[in-house]
Amino acid sequence: MSYELIAALMFSTMMLMLMTGQRVFGAIGFVGAAAAMLLWGTGGSDIPFSAAMKLMKWYPLLTLPMFIFMGYVLSESRIADDLYRMFHVWMGPVRGGLAIGTIGLMVLISAMNGLSVAGMAIGATIALPELLRRGYDKIMVTGVIQAGSSLGILVPPSVVLVLYAMIARQPVGQLWLAGVVPGLLMAGLFIVYIAVRCRLQPELGPPLPADERAMPLSEKLALLRAGLLPLAIFAAMMVPFVNGWTSLVESSAIGAMTAFLAAVVKRRMTREVFETSVRQTLAISCMFMWIILAALGFGAVFDGLGAVRAIENLFTEQLGLSPWMILILMQLSFIVMGTFLDDTAMLVIVAPLYVPLVAALGYDLIWYGVLYTITTQIAYMTPPFGYNLFLMRAMAPPEIGIRDIYRSIVPFVAVMVLALALVMVFPQIALWLPDAVYAK
Repeated sequence: MSYELIAALMFSTMMLMLMTGQRVFGAIGFVGAAAAMLLWGTGGSDIPFSAAMKLMKWYPLLTLPMFIFMGYVLSESRIADDLYRMFHVWMGPVRGGLAIGTIGLMVLISAMNGLSVAGMAIGATIALPELLRRGYDKIMVTGVIQAGSSLGILVPPSVVLVLYAMIARQPVGQLWLAGVVPGLLMAGLFIVYIAVRCRLQPELGPPLPADERAMPLSEKLALLRAGLLPLAIFAAMMVPFVNGWTSLVESSAIGAMTAFLAAVVKRRMTREVFETSVRQTLAISCMFMWIILAALGFGAVFDGLGAVRAIENLFTEQLGLSPWMILILMQLSFIVMGTFLDDTAMLVIVAPLYVPLVAALGYDLIWYGVLYTITTQIAYMTPPFGYNLFLMRAMAPPEIGIRDIYRSIVPFVAVMVLALALVMVFPQIALWLPDAVYAK
């Protein structure tokens, strides 16, 4: 049997196991380990073992539980509620101001927790009911919540980029910095869309009545101070790292400790909050470690078979595709897979194929990590089975149906595609900040 046929058999077996409902790490790890044993006998057991050792020795992985813990502490202690009250007061007088403030809230939530689920939960439970009560169009604000929550996997500290860094063997710090400008660009495009549309159709996002805006300046400033606390925590964590005073792991520890102390000072660090934060941190960290372990083992077998070189030869020589056409096809495949898989599953399934292929085509792997993440955001919101669509359906009030949810994401997906095109055409949007910081 040729190595190309073995690689195709491995990939199809893995997809078949995933379609039967097996856990992602179980399906990928089993196929990788079984193929290694069948190909190389008992010596093949060294492949999953060496993958486990590589994982345990990867020092930057310590950032993963630190940032997850930080996010859950800020979320469970309701510090995020203060953020929304701040945006509610300061952005209320503007047409569509509460929707624009919700995007700002999502950016800060993303800087607190690198998971899109956290942003979705906070937006759907805190912002969405208030927006509906204020007479905002339900279709538009449903799209706002979904689009804003997707920023959590792009704006640092993105957990997805940590996973990509491990599989692609790229520095986490550079990937996080590469996600900053594209993430802010996408948030800015969302805000421009909301502002323009509410300007043209004022009934979609009415401003707050004057009597509700009447508040002494001292109270507004007090809300501003309370709402900017998460931003101060993020600054305390990232400024030392960007200036080279601390390593990435040390900065993550500073962020976790600062968030914990903030919850203690505000008298919100109860036993229940602490226990929930620790349990969730442990569960998510272990899940990601199992997935990384499985992906490393599967990728090692794929590399050993030379499957990547065979695929590169197929695309470039036999089919005659240009590097740009191959890149676009890879992004389209992510969108198709995103209709039935989450971001983690997509990455570990295709990383053994795509990451070496991208490098062979001469593209920057840091830049491609940002492209992958943006495409994943689009896939999250693509019908019929987009991940965010079903999260929103589970959390939305009864008056918002699945048809409303599908309609709501159309303009925001278009904005995301525009952002993806800009980053593809102008790679320095993603690469400027890491190049500037690491040049120092």
